[in-house]
Amino acid sequence: MSILYDEGQQAIATESRRVLEARVSKEELLPLLETSGRYHEGYWTTAKEQGWTALALPEAYSGLDLGLVELGLIAHQAGRSLSGAPFLTSNFGAAKAIELYGTEDQKAKWLPGLASGETIGAVAFASGANALPARPALTLTGERLDGVMTGVSAGLAADIAVVFANGPGMPVLAVAELADVKRTAIASFDNSRLYADLEFADTPAETLVTGGAAREAALHILALQAVITAHEQAGGAEAMMEIARDYAVTRRAFGQPIGAFQSIKHRIAEIYGLVELARANCIHAASREGQSDFITAAAAARISATEAYDTASRDCVQIHGGIGVTWELGLHLHTRRARSLAIEQGNLLFWEDVLVDRLTGEAA
Repeated sequence: MSILYDEGQQAIATESRRVLEARVSKEELLPLLETSGRYHEGYWTTAKEQGWTALALPEAYSGLDLGLVELGLIAHQAGRSLSGAPFLTSNFGAAKAIELYGTEDQKAKWLPGLASGETIGAVAFASGANALPARPALTLTGERLDGVMTGVSAGLAADIAVVFANGPGMPVLAVAELADVKRTAIASFDNSRLYADLEFADTPAETLVTGGAAREAALHILALQAVITAHEQAGGAEAMMEIARDYAVTRRAFGQPIGAFQSIKHRIAEIYGLVELARANCIHAASREGQSDFITAAAAARISATEAYDTASRDCVQIHGGIGVTWELGLHLHTRRARSLAIEQGNLLFWEDVLVDRLTGEAA
């Protein structure tokens, strides 16, 4: 597959950027930081109206039958605009788990709702800082789940969750409704991600896949989500680079733009390099979906995008000096999002280990 976007894909990027720039503003995002349990409902309404929730799902289940490349383009623009809701990634991950590993009855039951966005999905695999633990925190007995999952992104609003659990002598991937699950909101510096602890107590669940295949399936779902998150990170880093550049060529000190000083222009040049590296890795990873090296490509995209967004958000604030840390300017929104995305779908150490494993063929 070519890694150059065709005319249709470029149109998706252009239109999604136009829509998000018109409908998402800093003034709407700042109040979301002050209370937990709120997200940018306008963004999610837009995502449903535009069909972004159905983009990468099969037509047979009300999807648009496109793929990771097209969804990545949307995520990139969502990253630029600080979309304010985690569902684009979480819904996609839950839907792909059901599409790839569920029965026909399970697909018919869940996928149309996830495609329309009326059903919100979450993916809950992590135990503490471990994105895919050897011993999952949940136990599946028969078709009942017990245990606590901590820090689940979108957990406060999700209707269903795909979970990684201990089954009878083997790991299992399962899907559970969350209507009767106890949720505890986690106050964070990016409350719009809707992090929550989920307490399962004799909760009905349906098995998707069991045994060694369950762990491979869970890693595959994490990799799919990591590629979407990496696109979002690359979009955020790109926005930070542009804001830093624009300020550096207009703000003057000692009779010249501050961008004329080496300490500033070299820093912006470094961000540019990181953004372009992340963008290239994201496009490559999305184009490798379904290929044997997909997880390797996903890990590379995730690592480079995390470094790009972290560096760009930090350096953009520093280039602005004192005003860079004010509430009103809003640069901290990107700093908060950069840190949130850095831990969702597995942190940097997790993906570095995955990359080493895949390149050497041995566990790191």
